[in-house]
Amino acid sequence: MSVIFRFEADFAETLGCIPMAVRMKLDTCGIKLKLAEWSKLTAGERNELLTASCTTPEETIRYRGRLQSLVLARTQSLPADLPVETAPAWQDTAQVPSDLAEKAAALSVAVTLAQWRQLGELERFALVKLSRPSHESKNFPHALREFGLMP
Repeated sequence: MSVIFRFEADFAETLGCIPMAVRMKLDTCGIKLKLAEWSKLTAGERNELLTASCTTPEETIRYRGRLQSLVLARTQSLPADLPVETAPAWQDTAQVPSDLAEKAAALSVAVTLAQWRQLGELERFALVKLSRPSHESKNFPHALREFGLMP
């Protein structure tokens, strides 16, 4: 998955921030990568992490190892581990996550279950991440528009 959404366009060319496609891979492989660590990687390394596959168990192990070696080489320390969720909200198509529904409702938007199910996994991931209470979420309304959920 190497998609960069339009709402990420302000940093897409340089990969100055960690794109959602990479964030999803980080959650999948159990690494909490800090922006300072990401920033020390070369443009080529960032692009490699964006385009590398991380879907099968073998790919996930390979991705994690490669990421750890890159960060270690650039920062002389390993990135922190992140617990891997066994049932992440973005994979659940039986219900719209409550944080997402609440944040959308604050914008007078109702995300229906049918709409939620029509989204791709990366789109659902992005909305879940952007709707978390701890997230600044200035891009949340932009993502809703980009995914066709808000006029």
